[in-house]
Amino acid sequence: MKKIQNPYRKMEGYQCFGCAPQNTNGLQMNFMEEGDYVLSEWEPKSYFQGYYQVLHGGIQATLMDEIASWLVQLKLKTAGVTSQMTVRYKKTVPVNQGNIKLRAKLTGKRHNLADIHVELFCPDGELGAEADFVYFTFPEKVAIEKLHYPGHEAFYETS
Repeated sequence: MKKIQNPYRKMEGYQCFGCAPQNTNGLQMNFMEEGDYVLSEWEPKSYFQGYYQVLHGGIQATLMDEIASWLVQLKLKTAGVTSQMTVRYKKTVPVNQGNIKLRAKLTGKRHNLADIHVELFCPDGELGAEADFVYFTFPEKVAIEKLHYPGHEAFYETS
């Protein structure tokens, strides 16, 4: 498993709700890579709940959307935006029983559209939710100019 560094963290004013480590109101996600998958382990906070001790469904969708975005950056070596998201909630996800795990995988690519499947696992390992995404991807030059994509190598530590 390979740890991914967040190259955006050094940008002045960077406050991504999903992954900015300095955004204390955000999710502060981090990512790893293993084979075809992008992975994340995330500790839920009680203030992200909907029903008592249950992770809000909108937060679940945001977690899955964020990891899908990172998959585009890591596996397709560019940036993109969500075009379509279909979420299926399988069971309630507790906020007080441990970390949640997510995994994302590219399932198809056609022209500038990427199909991505994401699974969100409860602390007990059961599938809590899953989503299928269609991401609109940009040519790398456009991603660099318009979305500040730092280039594929910026996500990996150099020794």
